Amino acid sequence: MNLDDIRTDIDRVDAKILSLLNERMEKAILARRFKTSTLDTAREQAILDKVRRSSQCLLDPAFSVKMYEQIMAESRRIQEAGLQTVAFQGEHGAYSEVALRVLMPNAATIPCREFSDVFEGVEKGIYDYGIVPVENTLGGIVGPVNSILIYTSLKIVAAIDMPIRHCLLTLPGADHRELRTVWSHTQALAQCRNFLYRNHLDPEPYYDTAGAAKALAESRPKGIAAVASKFAADLYGLEIIKEDVQDTPHNRTRFFVISTKESDAEGDKCSAVFTAGNKAGSLFAVLRVFADEKINLTRIESVPDTPGKYAIFIDFEGALLSAAVQKAISKVSALAEGFKILGCYKEMRVEE
Repeated sequence: MNLDDIRTDIDRVDAKILSLLNERMEKAILARRFKTSTLDTAREQAILDKVRRSSQCLLDPAFSVKMYEQIMAESRRIQEAGLQTVAFQGEHGAYSEVALRVLMPNAATIPCREFSDVFEGVEKGIYDYGIVPVENTLGGIVGPVNSILIYTSLKIVAAIDMPIRHCLLTLPGADHRELRTVWSHTQALAQCRNFLYRNHLDPEPYYDTAGAAKALAESRPKGIAAVASKFAADLYGLEIIKEDVQDTPHNRTRFFVISTKESDAEGDKCSAVFTAGNKAGSLFAVLRVFADEKINLTRIESVPDTPGKYAIFIDFEGALLSAAVQKAISKVSALAEGFKILGCYKEMRVEE
């Protein structure tokens, strides 16, 4: 072991400390929903007493107590800010969080392990909103999300369509010639297949793009890189070797923001879902209604539901309360099984 090895270990520990501090603040925001006041003197004193008792190695108990007093003061400040909470799947730095920061830059973003955790947390009122990817120009629909949308009671209140620009990330100062393996989500690796092949890099799937970047920053292995967002690089202190490593520039993902309540603002695009069986012409009959009312459909997707049946997702232009849309909904509700409006909303399109 030499000085460089020790400093590498210190960097790894620092990354974990910052990650845990951020997680603690997220829990503080969520705890505020169950408290009558941000100040709980008895709870804070109990924490300080435990910190004082636990500081029996190198740390001076007075130092530990002072540090935790500052941590709890920051927790109270964040709780009193009244931030809206938005859940997303993955680790901080995920593309869902990147999209959310464009739509709601002042919201508190809360990571979840699974898409189902996002939906369940919003339904239970733990989070104010959730943001989920729905479809990608290269990978198609995001199956797990669309399957949940079939049955959820949540409403789509906003949408954003944005480019996905993958970056190749390494540890600062890493020798590029020693890179052999790249960690990332399977979809991201597939979207960069040609780049990885040309550079003789072996793809290794990870559950999340940002999770791969976080793991790289914390474990600091040699010969490993990650494919993730530029935001993830900034967040975890990684070096960007190359930007735009995706195989095509036309790589875009569309995200939905979901809530228990409908949007207060009048939307200009609607999403709906219904069931189509094996009856010949049933889908055509539904689509013809929208054509007759001169309503433009912008999305038609099918997702397997029950044996022999498919859930059909459609997006169409128009305000929900407009005469043409109301007339179309009335006709389609009589034709299609389980027809349901998922939401009417404004959609933002990001070009850069």
